[in-house]
Amino acid sequence: MKSQPQRTCMGCNCKKDKKDFIRIVKNKENQIFLDRTGKLEGRGAYLCDNIQCLEKAIKTKRIEKVLNVKISDEIYEDLRGVILDK
Repeated sequence: MKSQPQRTCMGCNCKKDKKDFIRIVKNKENQIFLDRTGKLEGRGAYLCDNIQCLEKAIKTKRIEKVLNVKISDEIYEDLRGVILDK
């Protein structure tokens, strides 16, 4: 049986399987996207699929620090929508 890659949540620092996270990716042009497939090219940051982790990551600006780019409120609103729509 093949083991799943492990990733760490930017909100709670919890390690889980990659498939259990929402991925935020920064491409070479410093554009930020939500990566629902987990396969887009670029630097990725991972969040648990719950609002508490997202709010903690926004408050501490951890995703911005990891991706080394300013993230717009629009991206955060998209993330909130993805998490709350499940």
